[in-house]
Formats: sequence, structure tokens, C-alpha cells
Amino acid sequence: MVTSSTPLTPTTGRDGWEKAARAGYAVSGALHVLLGFLIARIGFGGEAEADQSAALSGVADAPGGVILLWIAVAAFVALGTWQIAEVFRPGGDAKDRVKDGGKAGVYLALAVTAASIALSGGDSGSGDSSAQGFAGALMSAPAGRILVGAVALGILVTGGFHIYKGATRKFREDLTRSGTATTWLGTVGYIAKGVALVVVGVLFAYAAITADPEEAKGLDGAVESLLGAPGGPVLVVLVGVGFAAYGLYSFARARYARMR
Repeated sequence: MVTSSTPLTPTTGRDGWEKAARAGYAVSGALHVLLGFLIARIGFGGEAEADQSAALSGVADAPGGVILLWIAVAAFVALGTWQIAEVFRPGGDAKDRVKDGGKAGVYLALAVTAASIALSGGDSGSGDSSAQGFAGALMSAPAGRILVGAVALGILVTGGFHIYKGATRKFREDLTRSGTATTWLGTVGYIAKGVALVVVGVLFAYAAITADPEEAKGLDGAVESLLGAPGGPVLVVLVGVGFAAYGLYSFARARYARMR
């Protein structure tokens, strides 16, 4: 009996890789929608932990959740390695290489976090504890306060760039097409995420100034800080809505992302 099959060429292999990488944007979108719900719940007076580990742990606790987490791991690894490939793409712009490298780090870190939670059956550490442990490790090194300050500056710049990208709608350059709904979701989402990152950056800066790693906080700590500000509950709900908007924008990005 003669059978025919299509050989796996470099082109078809890259197509499969690209589809897996696009799935990474979709998984990121689902994670941000879940984070948005948790953040908004806090704003309305409910109890929740607003960080990625808590959100992924919630997925693990659902029926079939561990399987979903391993799918998320595969998607994040595909997207992270795609970004690494972009760093070494011939003819790339130096600024784009830096951004692609940063994105690769983010997606691969999410893959590690999701894999860790899947292996532990849903147990996760606090996001703030992780931030404090990281700041403490840096603080114990020579010139530790300077290192923590440098991390704070990096987070502040990243947050500011998110706000700028949302306000100017430059994120549309990342897409092959963008309708009114996608543009609105991206604008709200990038600005809200940028605000949260700026607050995290301020907390890390305060940790560097006071030489106290306990002052360093992650997203959950940033939400807590916003909650204590004037009109805090409203601000937190708006940030939650913004994170959900970013998640929905990420679904559109999964389909229309410009994959160089």
C-alpha cells in the first residue's frame, strides 16, 4: 500500500511555530481578563489576590485546569522563543531588539510560573513575597540599593511606555489591521497596565531609598496602594476594567499581530 505525506519543510515548521506563538497572545489575554476580574473585585470590597500567580492558581483549581496550564506553558514558550528569534533577526533595529528581548523574558517567566504551579497542583507563593525576595537578594549584593533603584527605573520606564503607547495608539503598529473596538480596547488596556506598572516602580524605588526590601511590592501591592488613595476603590475598579480590556485586545492581537 502506497501512502503519501507532505514533508515538514522549514516553512511549514515556522508556520506551526507562528500559530503556537499567536496562541501565546491569546493565553496572555485570558490571564489579563482574569486579573482584571480579580482587581475589580478588590475595588468592590471583595477579597482576592491580584497577581499572575494567584490567577494561574485559580486556573489549576478548575476541572482540567492543570492540562490548561500545560497548554499555557507551551504557548508562552512558543511566544517567548519567537521573541528571542526576533532579537537575532538579520537587519533588525537595535531598539526593537531590546524590546523583543524584554518581551521574551516576560513570556518565558510566565511559562516557568505556569509550569511551577502545574507541578505543585495549584499552590503558589504571593506575588508580593516574590518581589520582596527579589529585592532582598539584590539588596544583599554590593551596591544593592543601586541595583534595586535600577530595577525601579526599568519598571517605571516600562510603565510610562505602556501609557504612552496607549495614549498615542502606537500599539496599532503591532497589528496588520485594527478596528474601532480593538483600538479602544488597546488604548484603555495599555494605559491601565502602565499605571499599575508605574505604581510597582514607585514601590521598588521607595524600597531602594529606605533600604527596606519589604517595601517592594508586585501588582497586588500596587492595587493595595491605589486602594488607599483618595477615590481608591474607583481607581482600582477602573484599573481592573483596563486589565480586562487589555486581555480582550490580546485576543485580537493573537489573530492580527504583525509577526515579522
